[in-house]
Amino acid sequence: MNIRDLMKMAPVIPVLTINRLEHAVPLARALYEGGLPVLEITLRTAFALPAIELMREAVPEAVIGVGTLTRAADFAAAAMAGAQFGVSPGLTAEIAAAAATVGFPLLPGDMTPTDLIAARALGYTALKLFPAKQAGGIGMLKALGAPFPDVVFCPTGGISRASAPEYLALPNVVCVGGSWVAPSELLDAGDWKGIEALARDAAKLRLR
Repeated sequence: MNIRDLMKMAPVIPVLTINRLEHAVPLARALYEGGLPVLEITLRTAFALPAIELMREAVPEAVIGVGTLTRAADFAAAAMAGAQFGVSPGLTAEIAAAAATVGFPLLPGDMTPTDLIAARALGYTALKLFPAKQAGGIGMLKALGAPFPDVVFCPTGGISRASAPEYLALPNVVCVGGSWVAPSELLDAGDWKGIEALARDAAKLRLR
């Protein structure tokens, strides 16, 4: 599966930080059952890679990726854990070279037109605008549309349930990344039905 096909699977890709390993499987099940089959697990805690392994085994229908890839060594570790796609906050030649050594596609981040030109020169035309809110949000994406008609985005960072529809209405936005579907208060409470309900609501947002 290429990254564009993956981005079209749902309007929202949950961006998840796993602080307790026992949350991994019920969280994946709740999000998948709610209609969000593509999940990004950020490399922000020691539980990220073990969580990917558990999720892949317990919910094989879901597509489990790894986020916050910032070093070449991260790619090999993610591949060993079974990640099915990768997401990076930015893109360098080193990261692009590491991505070429693994079997999963990469969604690299960009924040400026210069970043975008550099990413396109490396062969990437599906990008994550990050951090979207700080990078200019809706206005930036509209401005990038005309000079870069071949590039599509998954804006991530500062996007909420309230702002997501406006992003998804843009012709160069395929999906958005968001953490609102798995808020910490529901995770701490183990309220998987509540998370499933949030996922079900997010899944109803416009698909491109």
